Amino acid sequence: MAISPAGLRPEPGSFRDPANRVFHDGDDVLRGLDAQAAEHWRALAASDFFTALLAAGKVCGTEAVEPARLPGATRWATVLRHERIPFVSHPYEWSFTMLRDAALLHLEILRAALPAGFTTKDGSAYNLQWRGTEPVFIDVGSFEPVRDGEPWAGYRQFCQTMLYPLLLGAHLGVDFQPWLRARVDGIEADALRPLFRGFRRLSPGVPTHLHLHAAMQNRHAAATTTDVRAELRAAGYSGELALATVRGIEKLVRRLDRPPATSHWADYQRTCGYTEQDRAGKERFVTNALAGGPRPRLVLDLGANDGRYARLAARHADQVVAVEQDPAVVDTLYRALRAEGQRRILPLVMDLADPSPGGGWRGVERASFADRAAADVVLALAVVHHLAIGRNVPLPEVVAWLADLCAPGARIVVEFVHPEDPMAQRLLANKPEGTFPDYRRAEFERLLAARCDIAGREELPSGTRTLYTAVVGD
Repeated sequence: MAISPAGLRPEPGSFRDPANRVFHDGDDVLRGLDAQAAEHWRALAASDFFTALLAAGKVCGTEAVEPARLPGATRWATVLRHERIPFVSHPYEWSFTMLRDAALLHLEILRAALPAGFTTKDGSAYNLQWRGTEPVFIDVGSFEPVRDGEPWAGYRQFCQTMLYPLLLGAHLGVDFQPWLRARVDGIEADALRPLFRGFRRLSPGVPTHLHLHAAMQNRHAAATTTDVRAELRAAGYSGELALATVRGIEKLVRRLDRPPATSHWADYQRTCGYTEQDRAGKERFVTNALAGGPRPRLVLDLGANDGRYARLAARHADQVVAVEQDPAVVDTLYRALRAEGQRRILPLVMDLADPSPGGGWRGVERASFADRAAADVVLALAVVHHLAIGRNVPLPEVVAWLADLCAPGARIVVEFVHPEDPMAQRLLANKPEGTFPDYRRAEFERLLAARCDIAGREELPSGTRTLYTAVVGD
């Protein structure tokens, strides 16, 4: 296969490992390997364990592209082509069970690699992505031959981006998402230790992987990696012990759980005030809007709740990203979708009034939600009033944001809840009188028409909600 360098775009999140770098060439995802990394790849590709992982879909589809060169000062010895993940997400957008399943996959892969003479030099949660509710390991460049007597190099990353967030949720009932969003490298042990004092010091996993780990880090703060490796070899650290350690962590992670708690949003479908006639009319309108154009590659369902409309969209689209603010609701949805074997719906935790920004180095290492979107269809059902009234986002900003999430020519299926609707009245009751003089159906239609062509509208039988299909201009 010939590769055209003219369309190549470096992946902003792939620069920390000088041995390999990821590029995008249209829909192709390419990874350049230097000479040593290429040698590791050839050994990896010839191994039975890696072939089995590929066949099971636990590692992203990968093939060598020969011959090829990628631009830059380094001339890459080998180029790999990976399958494209439908939608890239970040660990702080996952629910508890999603993070646990991703962690278990990483440990399973490591447990298979070690007896075959390989390890992973990274342990970051960012090295995993999703095909719907199926986790997949994407950092093929992380595999390298294991050296006897050396610990897992990715252990600290694994703790900071996966194990510590899980400990927060399982033992303290604390949502980890704000912690991970605040620091791209995850939660450091010293930041977490003050929360695990007294009887909490003895919680499963805490004595060894938090307090002892932190003590060892502080003890060896001035030591070089070479010094630490030499000390471990002298102490008799072996490959068998490394494998036993991984099995122990895997057993711990399987035990960690946080059953989804009840919340206001968990019961929203019952309390939101829809009649059966409204619900039937809404489903019919959404179905017609989804089926009335080219098959969407990506649908965003904003405010997905229990996934009712995400499931409907999945019948007509390649991929649906179901966004909901409440981590407990997303976790319940994820568990249900996982049980169904659903591979077209990816549920994510996100506050729509505070969507994921760009993060990491120069603010682009982890792309913002808006930069990842480019949806073919955006479902914004029962969302506008929560943003405009509940969160005081001006109506023009709400409409502009919805349009900006779309690819050119995309469709927006949006619901406008009239000011006299019981749900809108409930939200307005908490605001000073006259705060939202422009929250009117006519003004919403004017704003929508300024950015889109309104292709369809339907008032629901209750008379206080109107649905629109709008096509975004180029």
